[in-house]
Amino acid sequence: MSMPNDTWFHPPSFLLLGIPGLEYVHVWIGFPFFIVYLVALLGNAAVLFVIQTEHSLHEPMYYFLAMLDSIDLGLSTATVPRMLGIFWFDLRNISFGSCLSQMFFIHFFTAMESIVLVAMAFDRYVAICKPLRYTIILTSKVISIIGGVAILRSLCMVVPLLFLLLRLPFCGHHIIPHTYCEHMGIAHLACASIKVNVLFGLGNISLLLLDVLLIILSYARILYAVFCLPSWEARLKALNTCGSHIGVILAFFIPAFFSFLTHRFGHNIPRYIHILLANLYVVVPPALNPVIYGVRTKQIRERVLRILHKTDK
Repeated sequence: MSMPNDTWFHPPSFLLLGIPGLEYVHVWIGFPFFIVYLVALLGNAAVLFVIQTEHSLHEPMYYFLAMLDSIDLGLSTATVPRMLGIFWFDLRNISFGSCLSQMFFIHFFTAMESIVLVAMAFDRYVAICKPLRYTIILTSKVISIIGGVAILRSLCMVVPLLFLLLRLPFCGHHIIPHTYCEHMGIAHLACASIKVNVLFGLGNISLLLLDVLLIILSYARILYAVFCLPSWEARLKALNTCGSHIGVILAFFIPAFFSFLTHRFGHNIPRYIHILLANLYVVVPPALNPVIYGVRTKQIRERVLRILHKTDK
């Protein structure tokens, strides 16, 4: 028996269907996604510019925010342009290599965002529970190490997925009922056992759940420290410094949580609901994060308003 050729194992391209069941409104669905993408691009770019040019923002909290904004730019750019190509121009074909590349960047940036949110929770914990040691603990070296660990862990979570997919035969199956390429969506097309892919995916989910647990533990310690403060004014001031971070955490994990629940248990839910939730998961947080920090952070808000005022003149 002859060995199957490369085309048998790796189809030259996949066909992304977009949102099956809503093809007749693809053009209209594209407009809100385009607006959200513009907000994500302009908002994150503006926050990065402000952090870079405003010396008073050269602090650990804002360095982590800069990491988050960079990740959000990458995540939204890895998904939305291809999505709009499907919605507006019917560009459904994607090469095998491009599909794997998109999958890599989507999962990589998602894993990065999760661990950066943990770092930001740690930053708030140190700022509130150990304020006198804040600058001693969170030095530039420590922040660089945290950034390096975030990149390394994300690579360890995502690079094996590429090899797990490359080993699978696809036997001519090439239709993906989605707007973008993701690991299990590609793996389900294989005509071989994907048990290892499923187990590795569950391991990655376990790491993300560990991130959630670490964030909860950080905030449990923060709340304990806050309610030990003598006055309500001091308590509210301390909690206010955490407001933006809590908003960003909710914006990231709530869509992910509902997407996971509908995928795992919502077998009677229409497929287009699953896909819309998965799209919200990768599109909405990058747009909300700069808005949340821009509204709640006085230095960022004032700097942006000054820039806009100069532009008007």
